[in-house]
Amino acid sequence: MKYLDEYRDPDAAKLLLDEIRRVTSRPWTLMEVCGGQTHSLLRHGIASELEGTVELIHGPGCPVCVTDEPDVDFACQLAQRQDVVLASFGDMLRVPGRSGSLLDVQTTGAHIRTVYSPLDAVKLARQNPEKQIVFFAVGFETTAPATALAIQQADQDRLENFSMLVSHVRVQPAMEMLLQAPENRVQAFLAAGHVCTVMGYESYDSLVTQYRLPVVVTGFEPLDLLEGILACVRQLEAGAARLENQYARLVKPAGNRAARDLVQHVYQVCDRSWRGFGVIPNGGLELRPEWRRFDARRRFTPIQSSIEDIGECQSYEIMTGHIRPPQCPHFGKHCTPESPLGAPMVSSEGACAAYYHFAKANN
Repeated sequence: MKYLDEYRDPDAAKLLLDEIRRVTSRPWTLMEVCGGQTHSLLRHGIASELEGTVELIHGPGCPVCVTDEPDVDFACQLAQRQDVVLASFGDMLRVPGRSGSLLDVQTTGAHIRTVYSPLDAVKLARQNPEKQIVFFAVGFETTAPATALAIQQADQDRLENFSMLVSHVRVQPAMEMLLQAPENRVQAFLAAGHVCTVMGYESYDSLVTQYRLPVVVTGFEPLDLLEGILACVRQLEAGAARLENQYARLVKPAGNRAARDLVQHVYQVCDRSWRGFGVIPNGGLELRPEWRRFDARRRFTPIQSSIEDIGECQSYEIMTGHIRPPQCPHFGKHCTPESPLGAPMVSSEGACAAYYHFAKANN
């Protein structure tokens, strides 16, 4: 496939693996900050090939995995209202809250529509004026431009029956929280190329300066990842700490200015609770005051649940690299993609799902 196959060349991959091993004088610990990168590292056997040379730990790079349980609970409550249709991406349907998932309530008659774009939800509102359409807006900064565009379109159409349950999260504040943790082991980051495509990477300069560690913006194909790992290792071996861009074919320093402007026009930064992490300062996006008439949290009142998280899923330990998914006592036994205990096993970008599908194949 044009512009893809060349980044999967096995001969080139072998040369990069050999070079990483050659320049590495001691084991280093790197964290990738993207679930898509996690899946690629395991699918192509890169993590196992580098075992003993570079330890790759998997960060909270899956927005589905970090969407907090109360947000899922509220979405379930909305879907069960007679006057509401909840629109959601399909990967959120099986993510458990404290009292079940959207799929659970759908089987009992809740009104849920799977959509492929936020604009599909706007269209649904136009077609069903007698119903309140609520779009469950999850994702990192990557998906925020599309949801911001949906808000603008709903405003242009003067829709009174459209709103969004905004659960957008921001990557860099989570990286900073991980580095501040007493048990932090991260020595370098592979930054998420898709987020930087939208938002750019200039803001990482302050992180590199403050914490004195390499950050390399990296793509998703095997050669992208190997080049990113090699760039990190070379810096670590030299005692350097720089911001580098391996994904220059798509990522520019300032990102996509039109998309950034759109996000900043509709959203403002806020504190946000992440599943397993608690509240991360500046860790999310919320609608600006002038757009809050489209805020489902203001339009509808959540019913407070007395159910507490039973804590069987060790999502925090997995998404901070303290344990690998197979080290969880429930992995592959009580927790499988068919019967998940937590979001990391559900999501197509979750670390547990990656290990379940790919790790055995490469061992």
